[in-house]
Amino acid sequence: MPLNVAVQMDHISTVSIAGDTSFALSLEAQRRGHRLFHYTPDRLSMIGGKVYARVEEMTVRDEKGSHYSLGEAVRTDLSEMDVILLRQDPPFDMNYITTTHILERIHPKTLVVNDPAWVRNSPEKIFVTEFPDLMPETLITRDAGEVAAFRKEHGDIIIKPLYGNGGAGIFHLKDDDRNLASLLEMFSQMFREPYIVQRYLKDVRKGDKRIILIEGEPVGAINRVPADHDSRSNMHVGGRAEKTDLTEREREICARIGPALRDRGFILVGIDVIGDLMTEINVTSPTGVREVQRFGGADIAALFWDAVEARKS
Repeated sequence: MPLNVAVQMDHISTVSIAGDTSFALSLEAQRRGHRLFHYTPDRLSMIGGKVYARVEEMTVRDEKGSHYSLGEAVRTDLSEMDVILLRQDPPFDMNYITTTHILERIHPKTLVVNDPAWVRNSPEKIFVTEFPDLMPETLITRDAGEVAAFRKEHGDIIIKPLYGNGGAGIFHLKDDDRNLASLLEMFSQMFREPYIVQRYLKDVRKGDKRIILIEGEPVGAINRVPADHDSRSNMHVGGRAEKTDLTEREREICARIGPALRDRGFILVGIDVIGDLMTEINVTSPTGVREVQRFGGADIAALFWDAVEARKS
């Protein structure tokens, strides 16, 4: 049966359709005959225990420069929707967390993907620490002395905001870099939260692999190679996408984390793997779906809607 699907996202006008997963999921939903609605997080409201948003009916087209049409905004009780895709990009701040509290009021009768309570309780750079043997040595702290001791033990390090996204604010510091104290002073002024510090993985020069899982099972991957002048592999800061296959080690990582993903009700997840080690478990708005298909991999958007429809049947 056709579903009423609302997509909570950054405004559709801002997406780059060539690599946007929310757009890919919307295209496939429309192809299947589901009715699409669009709203941004600032339109979300709760009153008298009910959750509302001013939603616009949405039509999408795989045409650069003419990729969407929106109808008139109508105040709507979101419990009337069958599915809500929680797809706005981080940062994972109090605004983001508040939306999960609000959407939790209507889930699971209205299926929110991913489960808002578990999204809130599974920050991407903290959730991964439940699997310490699968990840590089990692420190979470605001204590400058702890950071200095960590670098003395491990040499080159990566420092990044704990709740950042998209490669913003990631620094690679070599073991003799004299900017550590100044960087920590700047971070202490910019962020109230702890920072995350990890041992630098030289294998990042070969790529940072994004592996996508549906219902806890790996369904595709893309390798992201950083530009020569940068330590970050994120494609919107200059990383290059490459076709790739899963190694036995990567399949082992997916098998280990799969039960935890299923227990939390996560339908769509993207993990990041450098060499043989996992660095993040992305549950907010995982990306990579279009890149996998462009390099001849699975139609992950179709697999996603297979899973959603199975839950709604």
